[in-house]
Amino acid sequence: MPAEFKMLRLVTFAETDMAGVMHFSNYFRWMEEIEHAFFRSVGMSVVQNHAEDTISWPRVHVSCEYFAPARFEDEIEMKFEIVSLSDKSMTYEVTFWNKGQRIARGRTKAVCCRMSAGGVFESTMIPPKIREKLEVKK
Repeated sequence: MPAEFKMLRLVTFAETDMAGVMHFSNYFRWMEEIEHAFFRSVGMSVVQNHAEDTISWPRVHVSCEYFAPARFEDEIEMKFEIVSLSDKSMTYEVTFWNKGQRIARGRTKAVCCRMSAGGVFESTMIPPKIREKLEVKK
């Protein structure tokens, strides 16, 4: 697994306010978008069958710091990096860059959970086959 995963994203008009500045809530949507892209890049999904279980990753904490605005039609580079991995959870950061300037940094902690047919989440150990794809390599 690469130590990081990157992708580019263009700020669309629908993601901005009347001044053409990207609304803060969209950073959280983009963080989820790059997380899903990362999972796909290592052959997984954020919701997947594993053995007899369905595994998913509900969030237990999210935050975002803002340093400068992103504006309509800016091409933003996002860098996804897993910063910690415990027995049952992962924490990742997404750094947002615009023309070499860091404009925001978000952090998400997600817990590995089994989902029952009734939609109930139960935290579980990260299965070894999944964990090896998420291991932080230094």
